[in-house]
Amino acid sequence: MAEALKARFGEDVPVRIAAMIARVYPGFDGAGFVAETLRGYAPLELLDRGRRIAHVLHRHLPQDYPRALDVLLRSLGPPADRTMGNGMAPFLYLPYVYFVAGHGLSHFDESIAAMHAITRRFSFEFGIRPFIERDPQRMLAVLTRWTSDPDVHVRRLVSEGTRPRLPWAPRLRVFEKDPRPVLALLERLRDDPDDYVRRSVANHLNDLGKDDPALLLRTCERWARDAPPPRMRLIRHALRTLVKRGEPRALAVLGFGHGASVRLAAATIAPRRPAIGESVTVEFELVSAARRGQPVLVDLRIDYARAPGAPRASRVFKLASFELPPGASRRLRKTVSLRQMSTRTHHPGRHRVEALVNGQPLALGHFDVRRPGMWHADRTAPRAPAPRPAIPEKPRE
Repeated sequence: MAEALKARFGEDVPVRIAAMIARVYPGFDGAGFVAETLRGYAPLELLDRGRRIAHVLHRHLPQDYPRALDVLLRSLGPPADRTMGNGMAPFLYLPYVYFVAGHGLSHFDESIAAMHAITRRFSFEFGIRPFIERDPQRMLAVLTRWTSDPDVHVRRLVSEGTRPRLPWAPRLRVFEKDPRPVLALLERLRDDPDDYVRRSVANHLNDLGKDDPALLLRTCERWARDAPPPRMRLIRHALRTLVKRGEPRALAVLGFGHGASVRLAAATIAPRRPAIGESVTVEFELVSAARRGQPVLVDLRIDYARAPGAPRASRVFKLASFELPPGASRRLRKTVSLRQMSTRTHHPGRHRVEALVNGQPLALGHFDVRRPGMWHADRTAPRAPAPRPAIPEKPRE
């Protein structure tokens, strides 16, 4: 089982923060801060640990917010490189985000300057949302200015901090009612020179599409006109959820709108009775039945067996997109893990498999998942112990 994220934000974090602050604020009671923080720290999850540290920081720093903020900002390390990656190191500044979000709403200018500085070390996407909800017009002016900021992390914050469905964050109701101001920000970022920013824009658009697919389609159709390749990659990522659903307009934007003229030449699924914790490999061959070349987008959809009484669930796996010449064939292969994960629990039963070819389903077969340890015909059956003979057999020479 994977290590819990909170375990990587352990008791060493408040110790490190205490040392950082003590270097710039000699009166800081580092030992008292750490001791108070760690009381009740162990049961807390990751985000609550960040909030806990921020709460105790507020008790040990000057009670005047601008003075306390000055201490925090002077304790910051150097800005991050171009991207922060997926590691936990930048989470060191999560308590700084919560400190500003929890105590800085009445100090707009100072807090905006702190956001700009902190997001260059750790994204301020969690902390910016209370400021947007409190004063959306004033924040929109700041965000518009930041769309042209020289720092890639600041530009990305404009998109990521306003995402409607940002993971681990509350919904932004003000922009759910009227997303037009946010779309204006995304327009300014759609051709950002850095893929780190464009990827965030795509994720933001994908979020919008979950609430208003028509709005996403209109936006992508408009953006696709004379779009350079980087913007088309953005659009492709933004439309991924609608493409998985086989939405014709989404497929049309990407050039796959008319279906594909193909036939299934062969399909294999092995093993046919995998156990939970193992993996299954699906392999199949498509042959063009068209008289001219055609663009083809192929995904794999698995209809999972569920627990008794639970609704069935499907998952779509990306495979490939390619130009298929007339009469040509293409072999595709995908190995899918059946390992139990925190985000997906596997159950015994029949799993149906389809290829989605330009959004149209093509049945490939099925496999039957079994519990670990169950014997099945795909493997050698366990032998029952032979009865002991009354007279010992003669040894073979």
